[in-house]
Amino acid sequence: MKKKIFILGGGFAGIEAAIYLKKDGHDVTLISNRDYFYIYPISIWIPIGKSSFENTCVSLYDLQKVHKFNLIIDEVENIQSKNNEIICKNETYSYDYLIVAMGSGKIKHQGGEHFLSICGEPTQSIKLKDKIDTLIKKGSGKIAMGFGGNPADTSNVRGGPAFELLFNLHHMLVKKGIRDKFDLTFFAPMEKPGIKMGSSALEAMNKYFKELNINTQVGIKIAEFQKDGIVFANDLKIQTDLTMFIPAGTGHNAFINSDLPLGNSNLLETNDFCEVTSNVYAIGDSVAIKGPKWVAKQGHIAEVMARNVAYNLSNKIKGKSDKKGYSKHLNILCIMDVGNGAIFIHRDLKGNKIIPMPVYGHWIKKGWGWYCKNSKLNKIPRIPGL
Repeated sequence: MKKKIFILGGGFAGIEAAIYLKKDGHDVTLISNRDYFYIYPISIWIPIGKSSFENTCVSLYDLQKVHKFNLIIDEVENIQSKNNEIICKNETYSYDYLIVAMGSGKIKHQGGEHFLSICGEPTQSIKLKDKIDTLIKKGSGKIAMGFGGNPADTSNVRGGPAFELLFNLHHMLVKKGIRDKFDLTFFAPMEKPGIKMGSSALEAMNKYFKELNINTQVGIKIAEFQKDGIVFANDLKIQTDLTMFIPAGTGHNAFINSDLPLGNSNLLETNDFCEVTSNVYAIGDSVAIKGPKWVAKQGHIAEVMARNVAYNLSNKIKGKSDKKGYSKHLNILCIMDVGNGAIFIHRDLKGNKIIPMPVYGHWIKKGWGWYCKNSKLNKIPRIPGL
């Protein structure tokens, strides 16, 4: 009798685990709180009208048809590993093996209702577009974009999309001939936002801000968000018509309610093989990643974890002991789109690289988005490791 494998989460990690376990013939059920896979890295183009919301989604039902895994749309509320149970909003499910790939929660901020996030609930990207369109019709505006950090888990930060959206917005306003009517500001509470990419990348970023006439406010803790701006701990206030902010990640509410071991910031504790208990695994943003100080959670690392867990779990079920770990694969890899080009950034234990990619870099990232969707739907061959 086949073992029942449940995967929680329909993002990069969960989808990858489901695909690879089904390839090996297992009974796989994926639970997601929404019925589509949302490609966050290309969502940066929705607010500025370069892409649509629909073009950034892949139906989980379509993926289910292609890869033949079972699919349940429900909200996970609790995990009780001692009873091998997943407690969801609508029903309780039992498993033999569990893979947690639900991502993480978000740190709460005072006045959080006054900002929108490009890395939050997907539909916020549409609200961002509406706000930007309104300001463009008005002919002027003050817009601030930034991200926060989590001292308890410095890997759980998303800074790249804030840079990308801000640079793309600048480029769009330039094309419309109204850039001089808009006051753009980047903000973050840490002294060196972006330092994870390496010192050379940080220097290039600061230089780029000056070239584009984008204001910066960094190094001061955020006190609260208000309807008309951002207040910092030193009482400085930045006036805004629109604030986009990406809070750092923290433990998902379902983890806090569960009986699973929690580490930094209430994220799941695992070893290098993503094992939480003897029959529970965790991958992607759900995990308290162990590694260098510069390590950051990214989709390609989540997929490495997923493929490793699929390999390790398959071997375990077959009575084999061979395992693969994720730590040697830790790196930062980013094609940072700036609207009229991109910047290639890579960092690993050997060092870091930053390579300007004028014009063609933008189309490479666009091409990756097309590849991501179509390769997962088996419409084109999958490139190993991508």
